[in-house]
Amino acid sequence: MQLGASVQGVYNKGLLYSWFSAMHTRVDILLYGKPEEELRHIVAIIFDTLHELEMTTNFFEPSSELGQLNQTAYLKPIVVSSELFRMISICQIYHEKTEGLFDITIHSVPYDSETFQSLILDEFNSTIYFAKQGLRLDLSGFVKGYALDKTKKILQNYSINNALINIGNSSIMALGNHPNGEGWKVTVAATGKEYLLINECLTTSGNDAPGRKHIIDPRTGEYIEGQGMVSVITSTGAEGEVLATTLFVQNTVS
Repeated sequence: MQLGASVQGVYNKGLLYSWFSAMHTRVDILLYGKPEEELRHIVAIIFDTLHELEMTTNFFEPSSELGQLNQTAYLKPIVVSSELFRMISICQIYHEKTEGLFDITIHSVPYDSETFQSLILDEFNSTIYFAKQGLRLDLSGFVKGYALDKTKKILQNYSINNALINIGNSSIMALGNHPNGEGWKVTVAATGKEYLLINECLTTSGNDAPGRKHIIDPRTGEYIEGQGMVSVITSTGAEGEVLATTLFVQNTVS
């Protein structure tokens, strides 16, 4: 497997810096501790993995697996891939843990606080059914963190102990140490705050400008307005993605 034209990479003194586009954003990767050819091979695997995730979960693409599910699951239970079923199952657990503040059905039409209860999962048959027409699932607030966790498994499989993965400057995973020091120093551009990460994930959520609004408050069904950011440090990307969004919503006056 070779890096294609879509993946850029620079190798210098044992360190590979690569970048590419995936899941509607830029992904930056720093790896070291292996020969150049092996590091480039690993980046190619990560590239393919993230694009497969995008093809599965793209809310805006009707032909994606999630897009097909959103169009047909109100008619009958739909058999889905193990990957998509697992992601939606995890989101269901987080919905319960956050008392509804994390809600992947938020873009349903119509939507209310009971909409999530119309999402029916059958683990035995790997099927998903919408008991309410108009229900739509959007994994955008979850999939980048999930992608970090999948990337971590790939790195572990290849015995990569030192790495920095940055997805869109809002979902970051640091493993081991920087070549020149302990851990990885990461600065959140929107707040200017610097963090030292060692085997941790840093996730940021919110509105980084006064006019930006892209997160809906499940309590009101309205977009949250006003500038504000929440950053969290967690052991897994999925947990961080959910927690950062939930805390941003929770700190908003409904």
